Amino acid sequence: MISGKNELLDRIEKKYDKMSKSQKKLADFIRSSYEKAVFMTASKLGQVVGVSESTTVRFATQLGYSGYPELQKALEELVSNRLNSIQRMEVTYGRISQSEILMSVLQSDIDKIKMTMEHIDQNAFEHAVDMILGAKKIYIIGIRSCAPLAKFLGFYLNLVCDDVVSVDTNSSSEIFEQLIRIGGEDVIIGISFPRYSMRTLKALEFANNRRAKIITLTDSVHSPMTLYSSCNLIARSDMASIVDSLVAPLSVINALVVALCMKKQGDVIATLETLETIWDEYQVYSRDELNQVSERVTLRFQEESTEGK
Repeated sequence: MISGKNELLDRIEKKYDKMSKSQKKLADFIRSSYEKAVFMTASKLGQVVGVSESTTVRFATQLGYSGYPELQKALEELVSNRLNSIQRMEVTYGRISQSEILMSVLQSDIDKIKMTMEHIDQNAFEHAVDMILGAKKIYIIGIRSCAPLAKFLGFYLNLVCDDVVSVDTNSSSEIFEQLIRIGGEDVIIGISFPRYSMRTLKALEFANNRRAKIITLTDSVHSPMTLYSSCNLIARSDMASIVDSLVAPLSVINALVVALCMKKQGDVIATLETLETIWDEYQVYSRDELNQVSERVTLRFQEESTEGK
């Protein structure tokens, strides 16, 4: 039996006494085996419980959902932060065969981006852009699999904004030490997807207590990350895979950076022109990168060596 409450469990509890015997079977199975039910079709769930597919669909509508797909989405919300790594791997291996892996993963990522496009709040996106532009200092935090997203965002925000801090998350104490001066004029961007990071949540709580403005990039309005945030960017991720699918969140980050660059075109161009000069002066990029010459590939230093003979 699961602990804690969410919207689906609340609905089941409120309507349980008025359910038919068959519907109570469905409710009991969901409450005790939610991690299995989430991956079942209406037909399969009915078969496992011992009721008809139509009974399963009626069960969903009695709970107030438009149909079984919406109930399944509520189930996803319920389990997204509860599956451990072993369960996620077992689920993934049980859904696709070896020969289907490439196409299945690519299609899944495409679907996540499409779902994000359909449901992301444009007003929240614009609000996030304005909050970042108006911030005195910007902090970015993402832990474990979300750390690359935080680093990527931090790299590009440094080209657009004056004071950006990518929070080093090696230990909990170091996180608070880096946030010690955060205040009401600052913004913190917290990135977290299932399984949600308690260290990220605690960092957002700390920032909230110091009246900093908070932006979250997460997978659902029901994510615990939204507890302290006034601006939530929702991007779908794959919660049932050994490898977290963060393609959609990365696309949202790309859009955020592009929007900021559009707002500060002059400053960004000036920064890039300065950087190009510095890169050339200090030879940041080597000159031995690959060049395509006819049908063969040569290195620039090889060309120069040949010319000197």
